Amino acid sequence: MPRITASNAFAELQSQGVISKEDPNALFTDLHQIGAGNFGIVYRARDKITGENVAIKKLKFDAKRKFLSEDLNDMIREIKFLSIVKHKNCIESKGCYLDHNIPWLVMEYCLGSVADILEVQKHPLKELEIAAIVKEVFCGLVFLHSKNYIHRDIKAGNILFSEHGGVKISDFGSASFQSPANSFVGTPFWIAPEVIMAMESGLYDTRADVWSLGITCIEMAELKPPYMESGNSMSALYQIALHPPPKLRPANWTPQFHQFVDFLLQKKASTHAFLN
Repeated sequence: MPRITASNAFAELQSQGVISKEDPNALFTDLHQIGAGNFGIVYRARDKITGENVAIKKLKFDAKRKFLSEDLNDMIREIKFLSIVKHKNCIESKGCYLDHNIPWLVMEYCLGSVADILEVQKHPLKELEIAAIVKEVFCGLVFLHSKNYIHRDIKAGNILFSEHGGVKISDFGSASFQSPANSFVGTPFWIAPEVIMAMESGLYDTRADVWSLGITCIEMAELKPPYMESGNSMSALYQIALHPPPKLRPANWTPQFHQFVDFLLQKKASTHAFLN
């Protein structure tokens, strides 16, 4: 199978209307960097027409490079996802543009993530706060799963707060358009056992997100997911795959919260929960 060039991929997305042919520099101004990662840089900017704040993700991409990289493939997947996913608990796309073959993914501006709050506070969230966040994430996941989509990277860092107080699932670069799937995708400490086992054989489905949501509950209650203290992601994958599901540590949590986390963190396919 011939390799797909970046230029061809972008041209195809433009022909489908997924990427706009408008010049983003004519539409957005006042760009200020607010984040960065292996994928590239995120900016806060202002829409020249509406005056509203937006977030712009620019891929760190060498326009001279001919073929698609893994990072670029992830961004194209995210562009496609955000063009079709419309739900109050999923980050809203404001469009995608090209600037000298550099993709600009424009989204609604959010104030920060749950992980940011944990980092600033240095103490766990209250149970009612966790419940309020999980309720909104739950609604977003029910919508995604109803379409047979799998997010595959649910964690506190990918749960954002909008300027208007909404809870938003973000970062669809790892998402799958179909369930079941078999690719090894996700962040090690949050990844579901069946995703790890699928590296050798087998499939997993939308229930992989249910496990990650359970781990995220523990993260919000204990500041970090299980096994992170080892600092070894490979060791964590081994323990997740072979050990019994982690549990919420005894603390000032209600029995209902303990039961809810146990409900989400099931390893047997026959008891592993679907969201509905």
